[in-house]
Amino acid sequence: MDGTSDLPRLAAAAGRVLVVLSETYAQAMHRDLTALAATGCEVVLIGGACDLDGIVRVPANAALRHTLGGTLTSLNVRMAASWLEHCAPGHLISPAAQARWTSWASQTARPERYARQPMSDEQVIDFIRKMKDLYPDSSRTRLLRLLRDEGMACEQKRFGALYSSTIGGQR
Repeated sequence: MDGTSDLPRLAAAAGRVLVVLSETYAQAMHRDLTALAATGCEVVLIGGACDLDGIVRVPANAALRHTLGGTLTSLNVRMAASWLEHCAPGHLISPAAQARWTSWASQTARPERYARQPMSDEQVIDFIRKMKDLYPDSSRTRLLRLLRDEGMACEQKRFGALYSSTIGGQR
């Protein structure tokens, strides 16, 4: 393998490409995206890390999560589906589609604000123990959701580490 991507070649054959990438993946694929931009094809990038000449980029917009549903992790995929709904059949890019998208996004965007209270490690551990007593079959993810639903704050990675140190190998 020579390290080059087939993406530009495939794009040239298809004539249009919809690319859906997180910021991290877009950074890793920057060279491929630059080559793709140079093909002259219709290219739309949902998410991504930066604007590139030759590619229409629709940056990730967490304020659309309320309307599109789901988690932030999969928001770009749902944004891509919505983008396609705003396009004319057979086209990914048109001034009318871009105007429809921009209008729709500005009307439906609702920034989420959380007023959750920070917790010490001891408070999180106490919460985990209490919830495991009440709901012994609950997963770590479910307990984090319960904690957040009660208006408390804890970053996912930190919660996972505290859960593992408290519960150990238990589910």
